[in-house]
Amino acid sequence: MSSQDEFSQDEWSQTGNERNGFGDHQQPLLLGDSSNTLETSVLDRAQLFPLMETRLYRRRWLMLFIFFSCSMSNSFMWLQYSIIGDVFMRFYSVESMTIDWLSMTYCLTYIPLILPVTWLLDNRGMRDVMVVGSAFNCIGAWIKTGTASPDMFAMTFLGQFVCSVATVYFLGIPSRLASLWFGQQEVSTACSIGVLGNQMGIAIGFLIPPILVPNVDDMNELAYHIRVMFYISAGVASVIFILVIIVFQERPEIPPSQAQAQARNIPPDEYSYTASIMRLLRNKPFMLLVLSYGLNVGCFYAVSTLLNRMIIEHYPGEEVNAGRIGLTIVVAGMVGSLICGIWLDKTKTYKQTTLVVYLLSLIGMLVYAFTLNLGHLWVVFITAGGLGFFMTGYLPLGFEFAVELTYPESEGTSSGLLNCSAQIFGIIFTISQGKIIDKWGTLAGNIFLSIFLLIGTVVTGFIKSDLRRQKANLKAKVQTASPTGSVTSVQDYGATACSGAHKRASLDINLQPH
Repeated sequence: MSSQDEFSQDEWSQTGNERNGFGDHQQPLLLGDSSNTLETSVLDRAQLFPLMETRLYRRRWLMLFIFFSCSMSNSFMWLQYSIIGDVFMRFYSVESMTIDWLSMTYCLTYIPLILPVTWLLDNRGMRDVMVVGSAFNCIGAWIKTGTASPDMFAMTFLGQFVCSVATVYFLGIPSRLASLWFGQQEVSTACSIGVLGNQMGIAIGFLIPPILVPNVDDMNELAYHIRVMFYISAGVASVIFILVIIVFQERPEIPPSQAQAQARNIPPDEYSYTASIMRLLRNKPFMLLVLSYGLNVGCFYAVSTLLNRMIIEHYPGEEVNAGRIGLTIVVAGMVGSLICGIWLDKTKTYKQTTLVVYLLSLIGMLVYAFTLNLGHLWVVFITAGGLGFFMTGYLPLGFEFAVELTYPESEGTSSGLLNCSAQIFGIIFTISQGKIIDKWGTLAGNIFLSIFLLIGTVVTGFIKSDLRRQKANLKAKVQTASPTGSVTSVQDYGATACSGAHKRASLDINLQPH
């Protein structure tokens, strides 16, 4: 059957103007402040392939929705303890730091597992990673359903640990899914929507637990409310796991971009996972981004984990409003993430946008720190919303900037290293800020975080804007036209050149003159 026949019979695929040819979306590129050429190993050894058919499928949005749901379910369970930490401290008769570790285990688990999971993502593919991750998420949720008893803290910790393993499988997916399924003008927006799943789960984790588990004195009633919350979490995780098994696909039949089309022609033995890691570790701009990303997101993890303690210290008995303030932080961040993703797709100003958002995160943190103790909850809602808009809006910026700096390396590997840095700093900042709050109060704790956001802002300013994906596109577009006016070279810059086992795409696509 011809590809045209396949197209006419595929009810999922887009038609007409949604097909991505090499002549679509001609727009100026903003390349940042670097004028260096790509490394010889990237361009000079590129192989030449004929132009291949590309297509956008409607079901790409379904794949994105399923991942969105997985990430949402998992991140909800990250915060379902800490946002009502005072309730669980009394229920399980444990200290506040012990409850904090229920959240920090997500960070701790990520660090040793990230390299094996990124290897699995590169060698077995995105679907296998999604199946395993959603299975861990489902199993952990069901373990917790049997822990609504004061003597079952060890078992509830085990359930949380199993859920934390699922996080390792999910956090590196957004940029990979965007590259495999979305066209050149959509990748940043799609990546932002993928990140929104994590943020949506955090938002629900702030909002729902204080409503489902009120701070009542009767322990039997409290156990009933906790059990209801755990069963709801397990039910949702089960439905999502079934969806992944039945519906989720690795990649479309026809790739969405030329970079992905060429990646499918590369023999698997031409890619070395170890060599890719070493190239990333030697990439100075990327390593600076790893540091600055870790500082920013680590601060967000600390604020999210300790939010209940900070609010209750100044506004006793306001557990529900503490959750609503957390919801405000994340919803504002979701808006910020989406706006930043659309902005990047339109302008390609990666470093400039990242630096501005980072600086505004610092300012937002300082404003939040100095207004928290004023005694007006409405002020806290406003300042927390401003902080969330920029701090969580930064998340997709880091992912997409990393893809630009590391092209054509695997998106899963680069985003995995970013997240590993975030988990390390998240643990350090959560423990340190918690101890500072206990000894000197919330203002000192928030100033502590502000200092590191200032350091991260300075580090971001030193990142060399070596936009390799953009340069590869420009290099192809400036090729001389043939005497008959036909184009001699094009390059799709909207998706990275790594897909499953086929890792290195050609950076130039020659069309012979007529």
